[in-house]
Amino acid sequence: MTEKFTLLLVLLININYICFAQPQQNSKRADSLQVEFLTKELDLTSEESDKLWPVYNNYKNEIRNIRKEDQSDQIVLDEKVLNIRKKYKDDFKAVLGSDERVNKLFVAEKNFMEMLRKELIKRNIKREGT
Repeated sequence: MTEKFTLLLVLLININYICFAQPQQNSKRADSLQVEFLTKELDLTSEESDKLWPVYNNYKNEIRNIRKEDQSDQIVLDEKVLNIRKKYKDDFKAVLGSDERVNKLFVAEKNFMEMLRKELIKRNIKREGT
């Protein structure tokens, strides 16, 4: 009886691990692809890259935290995200040097998210078809 209980407990722990490990790996992979994409789109130098990513990660974490809070009012959520973008605009400009490059960062970020969304849809359709 004890052996069955122990085996069941081990299986439950492993199922939890498997279910929760995959999204974290996918998220880390998406983050690294985003860094690569934005670096290429902005044509960052190594010096700019060293300065930009800590600021960008703080910016991205603030946006993630806002999106986790309350998603019932989309207009309020969009306004909070916009305020975060405004807050970081000067920090990004200090690294990138111009408003044009900051705008290019925001456009490239949007383009990456759209590309990622389309890829996920394509994969889901492919998975459902097999």
